[in-house]
Amino acid sequence: MKYVVILGDGMADMPVKQLNNKTPLQCANIPTINDLATKSELGQVKTVPDGIAPGSDVANLSVLGYNPFKYYTGRSPLEAVSMGIGLLDTDITFRCNLVTLSEDEPYIEKIMLDHSADEITTEEATQLIQTVNTKMRTSAISFYPGISYRHLMVWQNGPSEFTLTPPHDILEQKIISHMPQGPNHLVILDMMQTSFELLKNHPINIARMKRGLRPANAIWIWGEGKKPQLGNFTEKFGVKGAVISAVDLIKGIGINAGLTSIDVEGATGNINTNFVGKAEAAIEALESGHDFVYVHIEAPDECGHRQEIENKVKSIELIDKNVVKVIKDKLDAKGMPYKMMILPDHPTPLALRTHTSDPVPFLIYQSDKPKDLPHQKYDEFSSKKTGLYVDEGYKLMKYFIQ
Repeated sequence: MKYVVILGDGMADMPVKQLNNKTPLQCANIPTINDLATKSELGQVKTVPDGIAPGSDVANLSVLGYNPFKYYTGRSPLEAVSMGIGLLDTDITFRCNLVTLSEDEPYIEKIMLDHSADEITTEEATQLIQTVNTKMRTSAISFYPGISYRHLMVWQNGPSEFTLTPPHDILEQKIISHMPQGPNHLVILDMMQTSFELLKNHPINIARMKRGLRPANAIWIWGEGKKPQLGNFTEKFGVKGAVISAVDLIKGIGINAGLTSIDVEGATGNINTNFVGKAEAAIEALESGHDFVYVHIEAPDECGHRQEIENKVKSIELIDKNVVKVIKDKLDAKGMPYKMMILPDHPTPLALRTHTSDPVPFLIYQSDKPKDLPHQKYDEFSSKKTGLYVDEGYKLMKYFIQ
């Protein structure tokens, strides 16, 4: 038996006025997923436990079978593993976004315009982070370039008791109410302020503005954590697995869990990604000795944060056509028995532009034991009607595999 998880990051939502009070999942043309729904087990799962902030880090740990209360040590150290940064047990890591702040006000009065600086390219972002590192690093603090707007800061023997706000949680808001808090918080604040003066007139940003793009005119520091210690996925579930994602967070979780991280050319973490390439990489992994593959697609989440209604619907349709259908058709053609689970990690409602901890719909299909439920569809409300509810999300993976 082969096992495939297709995770549409942030795919779940609330009813949207502009979509006739339907969710993007309800509006999307997803014939393959809805056909699977008539042959599958549907339910809801709470991936983010009460008392923990609803991030992709916590939610994906949960989906992969790791209890966040036991294993979660912060977002950024998971990304550090993917980036190949060797961490000491005493290191504290931080996510370092390149963001767009409003230009004219004093720093603390500025508005968070964009958490991703118009999804800046990795090539441009690398030059900006290298400038930040050259000008701002110390004997204890260094900056490392990642992918697009997602970068990393490492503080050797740094303090860890901070209150730091994710930038995607405060879009279109003044940052004054979301300043760093905790021991040595002024160090963090000073770096963020200094970065604005350093980057606002950087040649990269001048060129971006001439092209009508937002400048990446500041860094925003958040997501602190320590080196994680996840148990081995193969030992835990008895299957050899791989993870396919464009973002360092998911790659890092996979690597920490002993999964093979597979890179796909053209995978971006937004709607302009290589959907088909991810599907083909999943098939290749299953053919080359892996029993399990975790295909993570970031696009719906980014569309939710950016409040792009049409693109969120489109991203779900592309997942159906270019990922789910491609994988299903190829596995069916090979006569390879398999189980497929489709779900989001968390909702990213368009109205809120950030994550919530509400339960999400899941679908489990087994190719050699299809169900006959002709009226089922895959969406937030149909899945709730089934009455199947997994309250502790980390238990779903064991249910899926065993």
